[in-house]
Amino acid sequence: MTDSAQTIAQLIEAGANDDTALTAPTGVPLTYGALRTQVASTVVALNARGIGPGDRVAIVLDNGPEMAAAFLGIGAGATAAPLNPSYRADEFEFYLTDLRAKLLVIADGKDTPAEAVATKLGVPIARLVAHPGR
Repeated sequence: MTDSAQTIAQLIEAGANDDTALTAPTGVPLTYGALRTQVASTVVALNARGIGPGDRVAIVLDNGPEMAAAFLGIGAGATAAPLNPSYRADEFEFYLTDLRAKLLVIADGKDTPAEAVATKLGVPIARLVAHPGR
């Protein structure tokens, strides 16, 4: 039996630049070329914050293309830990503490109790700004 384990970068490298990688009913399809660029820039941004492989980044985003892209980008440079946006504050406190999260990613402009919990715990927060038109 051969080992078929691959990295995220290797998996998304398989798509042709102009082929659709991610799409949603209300957005413009994201090509593999654009996804590769976005993943690479996410890894650079994480590294600039001192976050790298083995560090945990909690993600609190609704399901959709932004969550998918964030998961891939973060997972390429760190350990992505998606959390249910419906959790209550006490659940976020448990998971952010248990994960020893080095960063919390939330949607810009969307209220979530995760933000107050992260602030209380001293976990830095990054706000994802969606651009559905691109």
